[in-house]
Amino acid sequence: MPMTSTVLCQSTSVTAHRTAETSSTPESMELFNAIVYGGGWSFRDFQSTAHVHSPAAKDIVPSAIMMSLSQFKKEANWFMVYYLSVVHLGALEGLRRLFSCKWETFPLFVFIYYLTGLGITMGAHRLWAHRSYKAHGIVRFFLMLCNCMANQGTIFHWSRDHRVHHKYSDTVADPHDSGRGFFFAHMGWLLVKKDPRVLEAGTKLNYDDLWADWTVVVQEKLNPWGNLFMCFVFPTIVGVQTIGEDWKNALFILGFLRYVAVLHATWLVNSAAHFYGYQTYDNIPPRENWFVSLWAIGEGWHNWHHKFPYDYATSEFGATAQFNPTKLTIDFMALLGLVTDRKRATEIWSKIKESKEKGSKFQDPNGDDPTQAFSELKAKAN
Repeated sequence: MPMTSTVLCQSTSVTAHRTAETSSTPESMELFNAIVYGGGWSFRDFQSTAHVHSPAAKDIVPSAIMMSLSQFKKEANWFMVYYLSVVHLGALEGLRRLFSCKWETFPLFVFIYYLTGLGITMGAHRLWAHRSYKAHGIVRFFLMLCNCMANQGTIFHWSRDHRVHHKYSDTVADPHDSGRGFFFAHMGWLLVKKDPRVLEAGTKLNYDDLWADWTVVVQEKLNPWGNLFMCFVFPTIVGVQTIGEDWKNALFILGFLRYVAVLHATWLVNSAAHFYGYQTYDNIPPRENWFVSLWAIGEGWHNWHHKFPYDYATSEFGATAQFNPTKLTIDFMALLGLVTDRKRATEIWSKIKESKEKGSKFQDPNGDDPTQAFSELKAKAN
């Protein structure tokens, strides 16, 4: 008999139902089943049509273990499996070299880590994916370079996946659906081919604003070589030229280790911040998680962010009350006149609370119904 799991859609009581076949697969093999139905990305295109998920394979061999391995082989995005394996091995070598590097390498690591993080948090996320503020061309170019250091695909592909994630959060059309488990939401979705429902959801959104930005176009044209240079070569050169670090130490510590650390910080927002923490503002999977904010420089206040995705701070309070270096950086740029139109949701939240006290309902004029255009996808999931 099939069993049905229910996933709550973002900030609504609407549910999307998934049907899964019961299996006698051993617990040791649940990892394969957890990641076999999902998505993946490559340097060139997170949603390349070459990475389309195929229908689940029928049982070919009696062994549950062999069946799972066989399924995974068919569904795996082998480029990403090999690539992530290599960079993680490089990061392990970086950890080993921490015991022999110069002490100056540690503060330089933190500085480059922060710049790399800004390429995702301040750039791809808050600026390009959500348009929560406007930035001068100088700032956008700077953030584009930082985003290249992050090397998580291009701004366009990252923003596209993220918009789909918010539109269909924690449903089968979410690229890193938390309903498929912690590992899948964290990095498993990158190791397998994209679900067709995720690809279909991506075609329903508009990305004209991204292509209208010259910095996005420049990065796309330089991809993947621009990303690879800024991610691995540039930090190595900086380490050698500024503090006289050995080039191998600089490559593996400032390059590989720093890169993988930022990868996992980003992934924690998709995994840990959807499983652990407080649901302060809405009864939806995303949660307030200070630990994630610590590593993801302010991205862990996730319940607020999914409630008000257009808020540039991604948190209710200021940076002193909720750790948020990204907000501080945006505010500093605003003081210099390089950032304008910072959107906030604090007044809207006050009106929502007042309406609840009065027994009425206040509709956020900036809100977006996550279930819109989802009826067809939902029907396919049943």
